[in-house]
Amino acid sequence: MMESLLIANRGEIARRIIRTAKMLAIRTIAVYSEADAGLPFVREADESIAIGPPPARESYLSQERILEAARKTGAAAIHPGYGFLSENAEFAEAVEKAGIIWVGAPPAAIRAMGLKDAAKELMQAAGVPVTPGYLGPDQSEERLAAEADTIGYPVLIKAVAGGGGKGMRRVERAQDFAELLASCRREAAAAFGDDRVLIERYISNPRHIEVQVFADTFGNCVHLFERDCSLQRRHQKVIEEAPAPGLDAATRAAICDASVKAAKAVNYVGAGTIEFIADASEGLREDRIWFMEMNTRLQVEHPVTEAITGEDLVLWQLKVASGEPLPKMQDEIAMNGWAFEARLYAENPAAGYLPSTGRLDHLRLPATVRVDSGVDQGDEITAFYDPMIAKIIAHGPNREAALSKLAAACAGIEVWPVKSNAGLLARIAVDPDFRAARIDTGFLDRHGDSLVATEPSEIAIDTAATLLSRNMDGDPWTALTGFRIAGADDKRVRIRIGEHLLWGQSRRELEANTVTIGETTVLFDAGNAWPISLPVASEIKASQGAGDGAILSPMPGLVISVDVAEGDRVAKGDRLLTVEAMKMEHSLRAPFDGIVGKPQVSTGARVTENQLVVSVMKEQD
Repeated sequence: MMESLLIANRGEIARRIIRTAKMLAIRTIAVYSEADAGLPFVREADESIAIGPPPARESYLSQERILEAARKTGAAAIHPGYGFLSENAEFAEAVEKAGIIWVGAPPAAIRAMGLKDAAKELMQAAGVPVTPGYLGPDQSEERLAAEADTIGYPVLIKAVAGGGGKGMRRVERAQDFAELLASCRREAAAAFGDDRVLIERYISNPRHIEVQVFADTFGNCVHLFERDCSLQRRHQKVIEEAPAPGLDAATRAAICDASVKAAKAVNYVGAGTIEFIADASEGLREDRIWFMEMNTRLQVEHPVTEAITGEDLVLWQLKVASGEPLPKMQDEIAMNGWAFEARLYAENPAAGYLPSTGRLDHLRLPATVRVDSGVDQGDEITAFYDPMIAKIIAHGPNREAALSKLAAACAGIEVWPVKSNAGLLARIAVDPDFRAARIDTGFLDRHGDSLVATEPSEIAIDTAATLLSRNMDGDPWTALTGFRIAGADDKRVRIRIGEHLLWGQSRRELEANTVTIGETTVLFDAGNAWPISLPVASEIKASQGAGDGAILSPMPGLVISVDVAEGDRVAKGDRLLTVEAMKMEHSLRAPFDGIVGKPQVSTGARVTENQLVVSVMKEQD
């Protein structure tokens, strides 16, 4: 076994790797950017070394700086985690050339499976079914549009070098193809340095199913069953589960066997995931499941596989990289129970899932289930990296039991003042359709309005009223509050919850789950966080008029395009400009028909949250 291990990553995956490495008595070395100097993974490693400024390209994506850190610390091995350089064949080769053990897939396998078009051609040759589409070298807009017409709309534009949900656009109509192709190419170039794309048929009722495979240097290759990752938003996974609901034993055997065949076709070594897209319109059938891509690394959602198999996949990685055979053969790997993983993100679902940044003044994560987190209370969520706060993993003897544990765990999460999707996760876990496994990748698009809490619940309103009336009057039930002759006491209280002015009912039996930070009292209700207070007279005012067309940047970021000029006429929904933040593009659109004022920013400018960027004025009648 290796004596020391440098983790070329950050956050929760760095902590996850450190945990297993310490169990094996391996000396751990963390690398960190200036933005991450105070995070837990830096403290928990046996040794830590700074590698550069916050931008990933100057730190976690800098091969030279990471290799220099390995030389300085005498690291025997490098584990890349996921993301960043984990699927970079050039980096893997540089690590091996430096005489350092690479805890990852062989460079040749990374290259073979890293480009989606080449990977599909390879899988076709190996007898693995692939999604219909265009994989050709002609990247002209005219050829791609023609191929999309031939395939038939809707189609999916995908970056050839893509991954992690980036560089993907669904196109419903031919007239939208050029705009979405340009957007996809920009995002692909920024994220992967490669703007080439492929076109696929868009499956109308798709399920995303993936199989965990593992191989060693002795020619052994096994699978550890499948995961269902269909619950997604913008192609980013939100909740994953294992096994896949509705998958019968014969179909499971077919896709698992195909996955092992795919791994063997590229002489794979280490942990990998074979991803399939399934047309679930008639149930999960073998003839309606197609190869999509292979991820040549450990996946974010690997804990659900660990939960149902009882195996430590990072331990497997370290053993295989040390030259040992797989810890178990196929007939020794069994599936036990059901598991879910929910991704807790720093984002605001009520504001279009915009990223949320800032200091985690208050953070309470559940103690009843497994939690893999990259931050602790008091740490900072920055705009430089993925906005994940933690992964919440629940395991039970069956799907219903595991899902009930997940629902309770997510409902008890407390995050403030950074916004989070905890309330959304809690609502998904109790949604009747999700509990009945009526899911596909469009689930959140269809159910989004009912799953996002834009207003506090009735119980939250009354709980706030109860707490605030106690603070105002002491114990309200010892006084004649709201006393009326021949009638019940009127215990209504005028309160402010967030931006809402409401009447709440003070009720003796309610107990508030609150925290006071500075001068702000925050009420936590089923994963949602609401600042509460008694309004003053000056606060009770009419809401802003509908004619206000000031467009503010919803988050800090980089302006990558300004699509209008002063005096332009626009219709409601027209794109005005695009801001990039946390590796994703966010289009700001006209709130109503009107005339554009002078843009306050230009392409390439950096903007702050709530900065005025442009305005739209209604035309006078």
